[in-house]
Amino acid sequence: MTAAARWGAVCFAVAAPLFVLYPLTRPWHDEATATGAVAAMGSPWWLASHTFAMAGFVLVALGLFCLRELLVTTPAQRAAGAAMIAGWIGTGLALPYYGAETFGLHTMALTDVPDPVTFSETFRQGTVAMSMFGLGLALLAAAGILAAVAIARSNSLPRSSGTVAALGLVLFLPQFFAPPGLRIAHGVLLGLGLLWMALILARAGRSAGRPTRTGHGR
Repeated sequence: MTAAARWGAVCFAVAAPLFVLYPLTRPWHDEATATGAVAAMGSPWWLASHTFAMAGFVLVALGLFCLRELLVTTPAQRAAGAAMIAGWIGTGLALPYYGAETFGLHTMALTDVPDPVTFSETFRQGTVAMSMFGLGLALLAAAGILAAVAIARSNSLPRSSGTVAALGLVLFLPQFFAPPGLRIAHGVLLGLGLLWMALILARAGRSAGRPTRTGHGR
């Protein structure tokens, strides 16, 4: 198995369950109430679940680098390179907001803030922070689409094997406005898509690593 395929498969395979665990372990309370906001954000699972998502984004960015390396001499090279760049920039823009929300709101919930609902909403709705976060997720959605295009153009990977992961990344921003059940379903969708990509990269790596037979007997 080539190094790019092996490490790409590992990155996507590990990211897959992390994105499933993110909404599955996130504390779901009514954050429009003070009691609900403190219960959700003050829970250790608030830290764990959001950390799962942050680690997942980093692994996806690394996986896109490996995908680009795997396809560097194919007709998909340009699309794979664009996916990598969009993924890296998108991750860099999204993670500061994720980190601030994860650790900042958790600290808020553990202190005696008079109005935790107003505090959390003000914290989340800052213009610069929201703009960076939205742009970051938009670039990650573009990265998913470009990766799916690169896979389809590669002539070596199953054409549709990047579509589910791309759909999951495209829906990442809209899913924040969905109820918990749909957010959990989205995590499963994205996880399955990334697992599919891990499997096709592992298979491609094994195929590339097989010795070529010659016609000189056994």
